[in-house]
Amino acid sequence: MGKFCFKFCGYLSVILFFTGCGVYSFRDVGSIPDGVKTVKIAYIDNRAPYINTNLAPQLNDAFVKIVANQTKLRRIDDDNANYVINATINQYSVSTSGVSSNSQASQDRLTVGVHLVLNENYTGSDGKQVQDSKEFDVAGNYDFDANLSLQTAETKLLSQMVKDLSESMFNKIFSNW
Repeated sequence: MGKFCFKFCGYLSVILFFTGCGVYSFRDVGSIPDGVKTVKIAYIDNRAPYINTNLAPQLNDAFVKIVANQTKLRRIDDDNANYVINATINQYSVSTSGVSSNSQASQDRLTVGVHLVLNENYTGSDGKQVQDSKEFDVAGNYDFDANLSLQTAETKLLSQMVKDLSESMFNKIFSNW
């Protein structure tokens, strides 16, 4: 019984230490201020020079799901939401990333970039009104065999692109990392 109490107290001390220091929070994503209760996620606009017609809708759906699953924010379709998030796919380009011994392309790289704008409008814990706008950029690089057509590579890479970019978007907006 004594060993159990000793271990329990030790674990409890570690948990209290980390939560007390603000290192980890058991409530919600740690960087969402208390006054933020609602979010509007505008449909992702695709303004890249080359447009993959499947990327914007799938990225939009994935980002909405992450926000719904990892925050307590209520999604509304109103520009008066506490957070209004706008995203634009602004880069979608292919370059050579590897060359074979006979000086031919062996690997290509698809680079996808997203520009994010977060408009904040809420009452802070100190009672002051917060109105701010922040901008972020996220990007991902996806290598593929140079012998593949871009359309074939896009089909193979789309789910990974959507996963990576939606997670990067979420982390830029909702995390302090």
